[in-house]
Amino acid sequence: LMENQDLQDSIKPQKVEFRSLNFNSTLHWQPGWAREARDTLYFVQYKVYGQTTWQNKHDCWGIQSHVCDLTHETSDIREPYYGRVKAALAGVYSNWSLSCRFTPWRETTIGPPIVTVVHSNKSIVVKLQPPHSPYKRKKGSKIPMTNYYDLVYQVFIINNLLDEQHRVLVYEGKDKVIKIKDLRPGVSYCIVAKTYVPILDRSSAYSSRQCTVL
Repeated sequence: LMENQDLQDSIKPQKVEFRSLNFNSTLHWQPGWAREARDTLYFVQYKVYGQTTWQNKHDCWGIQSHVCDLTHETSDIREPYYGRVKAALAGVYSNWSLSCRFTPWRETTIGPPIVTVVHSNKSIVVKLQPPHSPYKRKKGSKIPMTNYYDLVYQVFIINNLLDEQHRVLVYEGKDKVIKIKDLRPGVSYCIVAKTYVPILDRSSAYSSRQCTVL
């Protein structure tokens, strides 16, 4: 019996946590310290905070992976959720490992905008698209994150390619199209942008660079 108890402890999943980008929310965990860990199977359940019954996540029932997509199950973005994982090896089951409470609206990471750059005479026109959620409208298009938050765009110009870190803020606001004027011809300019969420006081990572030579 003692050996069983040891095996149970040694396969128990560690560090169960939600990770979420633009409401694409997955549960992650690390294997226990058992040497045969790669043969371990994992079982995932989830529930809304306050509910008594746990739901099985059928796609993540007896899997070898250490990640489970719960985007669909956490679509009520203002509700707090829990996830939990147990492991099985050689007919022995571990106890459940519980995640922290996860509220998508409060905790998801917001992605950067999608940036397109067009140049005209001595100026650059920057077009910004908000990141999209995984949730779809009736007609099938993905709902933009601007549906869920008041978003502000921050647009930066890098005009010295030797110094990547030297980004100058040239615009902050909600416009989707911005014109940057009075630039020097023959110079290569790169644009990066961030999404800022005032209500959460949180910024996205930088978008990928879009560069142009005037």
